[in-house]
Amino acid sequence: MQLILRRLQLTSGVVMLVYVFLHLVNHALGIWSLDLAGQGLTLAIRLWHSVPGTILLYGSAALHFSLAIHTLYGRRHWTLPLTDWIRLWAGLSLPLLLIGHAVSTRLAASLYGFEPNYERIVTSLITGGTQGLQLALLAPGWVHGCLGLWLRFRHHERVRRAKPILLAVLILLPLLSAVGFIQMTRAVEAAHAILPALDPTLVQHRLSLDAWRHNLLVLYVSLIIGAVLAGHLRNWIERRAA
Repeated sequence: MQLILRRLQLTSGVVMLVYVFLHLVNHALGIWSLDLAGQGLTLAIRLWHSVPGTILLYGSAALHFSLAIHTLYGRRHWTLPLTDWIRLWAGLSLPLLLIGHAVSTRLAASLYGFEPNYERIVTSLITGGTQGLQLALLAPGWVHGCLGLWLRFRHHERVRRAKPILLAVLILLPLLSAVGFIQMTRAVEAAHAILPALDPTLVQHRLSLDAWRHNLLVLYVSLIIGAVLAGHLRNWIERRAA
């Protein structure tokens, strides 16, 4: 059973890492032009908004999160090496950042027909003053996934020899993504003396989207805290019984 769970964790994690990787690459395309990044976004939407892509992505996300809850509950001690603490922080902080973004894009598209493009997304972020949040959005997931793969495959000789290259990719891709997003922000600001108004769909359904965002965040934090507390309670009961 443990072997099966490890393989499910690896498979679902790889799917999510591919999603994060493509997202970072897409932002990095903004270094060259907003149009090029927009073409990449169109391809990404076709991939992840299709029925197979949706099932694969959100099924993997639900599975990976369920296994994380199982791991938090089952942990017998919290004396961890620094690498594991970094990986844990990166993995748990990603949904806190991603939920708001997903509600404003994917959920708004699914429920209310919002059609995301980079100009609309950048305008929304500038108006809300959350450009910095967007820059930090995918870095935790990228770090978490890369560390997970490294810990899983570091015993292979070829992987150890490729460590400098892997480290360079780990650092450079988020940096290029941040530069690309900054360039897209400047392009939108330069194209409009006054920023265009927020998309009417987002304005019309702002309260509903805010409620979704709040409820999902509360649910996520409650599940994490509940799993940790339940695990501590189980450990305490077992120590008393012993």
